[in-house]
Amino acid sequence: MDLICFSHIRWNFVYQRPQHLLSRFALYNRVFVIEEPVTKGDTDFYEIEKDSGNHNLWIVNLYISENTPQVKRDITLKALIDSFIYSKEIKNYMLWYYTPMALHYSDHLNPSLIIYDCMDELSAFKFAPPELKKLEARLFESADLVFTGGYSLYQAKKHLHHNIHPFPSSIDKAHFQSARLCGKDPSDQFNIPHPRFGFYGVIDERFHVSLINELSLLRPDWHFIFIGPVIKIDPALLPVRENIHYLGSKNYKELPAYLSGWDVAILPFELNESTRYISPTKTPEYLAGGKPVISTSITDVVSPYADLGLVHIADTAEEFIIEAEKIFKGNNKSEWEKKVDKYLLNISWNKTWHDMTELIEEALEKRLKVKTKKEVIYV
Repeated sequence: MDLICFSHIRWNFVYQRPQHLLSRFALYNRVFVIEEPVTKGDTDFYEIEKDSGNHNLWIVNLYISENTPQVKRDITLKALIDSFIYSKEIKNYMLWYYTPMALHYSDHLNPSLIIYDCMDELSAFKFAPPELKKLEARLFESADLVFTGGYSLYQAKKHLHHNIHPFPSSIDKAHFQSARLCGKDPSDQFNIPHPRFGFYGVIDERFHVSLINELSLLRPDWHFIFIGPVIKIDPALLPVRENIHYLGSKNYKELPAYLSGWDVAILPFELNESTRYISPTKTPEYLAGGKPVISTSITDVVSPYADLGLVHIADTAEEFIIEAEKIFKGNNKSEWEKKVDKYLLNISWNKTWHDMTELIEEALEKRLKVKTKKEVIYV
């Protein structure tokens, strides 16, 4: 069965949950990832690009003419999607949603199953469309199966659907465990002095600007390294000092090499509506890399990681300094690594994919029984 995914995240932007999961589904099924439409030029058209790392996965780009009236936009997009489905001879398929906004131009389709992987509370993010909540309510009504990107998000949404399951951030352990091997520093990190506090990921409205600003002032001898794109905020608002280093975006394959050279990995998130339900994938990745972690008190980091003594929590610069000094004075790293490895033993994207697949098969079987029963009654 083919899988058509509607995603708000560009496939080649930052490698995260959608890429981990859909690339695994593409091992056994054709997968088509339809990205959010782009207004461009004077022609309505679509392009299909094969993913370089998977022969069974395609990226579909939708382009809407600048001259297309707003009232005809969704009709045009539906026609483009129908054309794409016809061209790839897609007949039996599932729909997988990351964004409810795609309902505008996909609610006419007739899939065998509808899945909503609710990885974040998108309505709380900066520049979220005002109709997003209303469309998500519609998606909950039509979906056969719902996943959430963490336990706190599951608690907030579980009353909205009869078949909803939490799947928090997972990990490609072998990839990040390579950071435990002392390799050569990447060239743009090589000359940065120690101690180093590092973060990789998207730098956006969730990034705790004031915390980093104060820390860099209080401890000018500590160096803070940030890897990732800056989006939805003005880069000019980020603190600039000699001990703060913005290294830009890096390829997923490069991350362990940077992580290996850090003394402490950090999760400096603001505590607000946009971070209320996040479950950072970086948490288990940092731990697999053998790095101590300091995070602000994000719910899905406090439980289970901090509760198990795997992560340090600090919400102020003063608390952060105290926790960092505890790390530097600690002499039981081997025991800590044993605890980390024990916790991560049964966590992997492969296991997440396997568990999701079982739920999908159950949902398909249930839907087939309902369809068969209706046909019998009709006859």
